[in-house]
Amino acid sequence: MTAQVADGHIAADNADLTNLIKRNAQVSKSLYFDSRSTTASGARKRLRLDPAAGNDPDLSEEALALRLNAEYADVQTLPEALATKQAAAAGAAAARKKAQRKTANDGDADGEDTAVARKMIEGIQETGKAARNGGAPGSGPQTTALMLIRRPPGASSTSGSAGGATHGQPGQQLIRAQDIQTSQPRPEWHPPWKLMRVISGHLGWVRSLAVEPDNKWFASGAGDRTIKIWDLVSGQLRLTLTGHISTVRGLAVSPRHPYLFSCGEDKMVKCWDLETNKVIRHYHGHLSGVYTLALHPTLDVLVTGGRDGVARVWDMRTRNNVHVLAGHTGTVSDVRCQEADPQVITGSLDSTVRLWDLAAGKSSGVLTHHKKGVRALTVHPTEFTFASASAGSIKQWKCPEGAFMQNFEGHNAILNTLSVNADNVLFSGADNGSMSFWDWKTGYRFQSLDTIAQPGSLDAESGIMTSTFDRSGLRLICGEADKTIKIWKQDEQATPETHPIDWQPAALSRRRY
Repeated sequence: MTAQVADGHIAADNADLTNLIKRNAQVSKSLYFDSRSTTASGARKRLRLDPAAGNDPDLSEEALALRLNAEYADVQTLPEALATKQAAAAGAAAARKKAQRKTANDGDADGEDTAVARKMIEGIQETGKAARNGGAPGSGPQTTALMLIRRPPGASSTSGSAGGATHGQPGQQLIRAQDIQTSQPRPEWHPPWKLMRVISGHLGWVRSLAVEPDNKWFASGAGDRTIKIWDLVSGQLRLTLTGHISTVRGLAVSPRHPYLFSCGEDKMVKCWDLETNKVIRHYHGHLSGVYTLALHPTLDVLVTGGRDGVARVWDMRTRNNVHVLAGHTGTVSDVRCQEADPQVITGSLDSTVRLWDLAAGKSSGVLTHHKKGVRALTVHPTEFTFASASAGSIKQWKCPEGAFMQNFEGHNAILNTLSVNADNVLFSGADNGSMSFWDWKTGYRFQSLDTIAQPGSLDAESGIMTSTFDRSGLRLICGEADKTIKIWKQDEQATPETHPIDWQPAALSRRRY
């Protein structure tokens, strides 16, 4: 009795196992069944994927082909440009493959399986080629990008239109690195710059410059503790302002008020009334020398920075210290303001550039790419970009998040000043008197030269301390350590034929951090 019960349980288990195998076979058949597979008579093939069919070579090969088609349908078609290149060299490649296949078949039985699998993949590729190319061969743009084809909704992985992306539908592209290297834009041609005028009058290093909004005169501050007003056209001295008791390090002329702002190493920030030529306001708060200042283009605020490592935001009229922008661990060497966020950008000798939210009075980003102290900043007058300079390094950034764009390589010196005009000419001046002119878009240096110190100066007094373009961008004003102000202009006689662009596209190391 017990044996009969045991035999009944075994039979029931075998029946359950048989039903489970059948269900699994049905599921597998639904996954790997090809709806296009038909016989010569037009009847559908019944693809049996049960274990008993494992020895049938036709069925196993068809199942393998369907699996390969389902898995590689999206990437098995090469772009037309690459397919054309491969077709040109198909004869030699076919001969090599044939020799390799023959060697593999002679030495190893697995070579036959490899050849069969390769034939399956190639056969599937040829079958779906016309559909994936969107009809006529050769149509569509010539590109070498590997494209991940998107299927239309509801299409299966094994249907005829599954792998094909019709023209006009979006696709994802994987661009090769060698294609990026050849896509560098050609630099714009700029005429070279030449010395136009040398202005003498200061008794110390010229450390600051500012051009007034109407482009009629400019101001200079120097180590002789004076501020001088010069006529921009003739270079004649108009006025000398005295009041600072140490080197004047920063100047700014308000575009909306008759005010001139100055700061110096005496910890003073002064507001001069240009109608009476007298100081009308002092801004007290810095604990050490003030090295830089900038005016906001639309708000009545003044931003100053100096040796105490902070940038202070002042209300221009009430003299209130609105914000103390703290975060730098070294001297704030330069500050720039612009209308859109980030409204304040500071560079420091702690090797960082900080972007500030003026409303919150907090830092919105820190750029730590420089290896040495950042001595100069400049903001492009029309683009939403800026540049920073440290010893031997100039970097270009994109606002508002401060995304790195490119390096300007080649000026290996201690850079004191940067200036850029609306014609995309970037100027960099160094401590040893070397000057470089760059194309802002591509970082190409189209001119490099050394300044000439005035007679009677020491060799060590050839440094360029400050620079600025006038409002038209056609004149470059430089303040130098030989106590002179030099004005440069573009060479009007130069042409692209007399001064051609010596540009050679290099590797992408220029764009690295």
